Amino acid sequence: MSPACYVDSRNGDLYPLEPPRWCTPDRTPLLITPGPGLSRDQIERGVRSLWRYRAALPVDVASPITMGEGCTPLVQRRWGDLRPFFKLEWFNPTGSFKDRGSSVMLSVLRQMGVDAVLEDSSGNGGASIAGYGAAGNLRVKILAPADTSPAKIAQARAYGAEVQLVAGAREESKAEAIRQSDRIFYASHNWQPLFLEGTKSLAYELWEDFGFKAPDNIIAPVGAGSSLLGFAFGFRELKAAGQIPRLPRLFAAQPLNCSPIDASFTAGVDTAVPRPALKTIAEGTAIRRPLRLREIIAALHESDGGTIALTETEIVGALRRLARMGLFAEPTSASAAAALDKLAASGRIKPRESTVALLTGSGLKAASTIAEATTVETL
Repeated sequence: MSPACYVDSRNGDLYPLEPPRWCTPDRTPLLITPGPGLSRDQIERGVRSLWRYRAALPVDVASPITMGEGCTPLVQRRWGDLRPFFKLEWFNPTGSFKDRGSSVMLSVLRQMGVDAVLEDSSGNGGASIAGYGAAGNLRVKILAPADTSPAKIAQARAYGAEVQLVAGAREESKAEAIRQSDRIFYASHNWQPLFLEGTKSLAYELWEDFGFKAPDNIIAPVGAGSSLLGFAFGFRELKAAGQIPRLPRLFAAQPLNCSPIDASFTAGVDTAVPRPALKTIAEGTAIRRPLRLREIIAALHESDGGTIALTETEIVGALRRLARMGLFAEPTSASAAAALDKLAASGRIKPRESTVALLTGSGLKAASTIAEATTVETL
């Protein structure tokens, strides 16, 4: 099989993995060519982290930057007539699923000689890259919107990262990062495709969790799409390798207040569709212009999945229900739980099916926001 390469999905142009890059010469996004997948015999069972699936990665990393990311709990709870499984990604070292991408991306970049990285993030991504940068002795600079949750900014700073707050919408941080990318390598969790090679471990892990089968349905809160695309790429590789007969249906949960993916999917197109963007409690998915919109829409269609747009009331209601079950998730995560009700009511998911809701981050990261949205009496 040919060595892994960067690929421009628009025209098929290929670029070698070295030297590292984050975009095409035209400043458009790249992906990594699909891997061969792996068999259950290739899992390194003595490794208690996502690196147990290292045979599915595009680069053989001699010395990974790892803190035990992955292998997170999968717990089943009753939710109305459903019995969904909740994947508790806040058990990752910095408190969110982003650690999967950070571990793989920074491990490969460091092996290729990168010693300093730049990231723009509304919170979890920046905290994760700051944490793994510290673990790997990399210098890290984070650009974040000025209104990001204070706990997430404090976390990044505690790891020793330089943090620059940027006024304006989330996209302003990205624009500023691109302007600075000629001085420090732009290891963006949205742009650098090696990040998706880490999040695809979600698929391999669920495959193992379910006895080397794919669940019927997966619901993920989606902003830029790194978790959903990770699922798509991983399960696609497993299917191509003959390890599963079909793909799980993928569903993207978004706050109605910022739901560009739902707008495009509902309109039947893979290009941007105008829809007002307002402030949302699910700040982690408040991405107005997803970089890989086309790939996200394709993944939803390929899996026979779809999108769900949720009101702020529905998200807060799900947040309260999760807390009453002992699951203290950040509001962004609660979108996936809220989507369970709508998908069940429409008949898209059924009680007899296996359904996973991805809870991407810890409520401890947004405690003040949760306190404002809920009260002791309602919790």
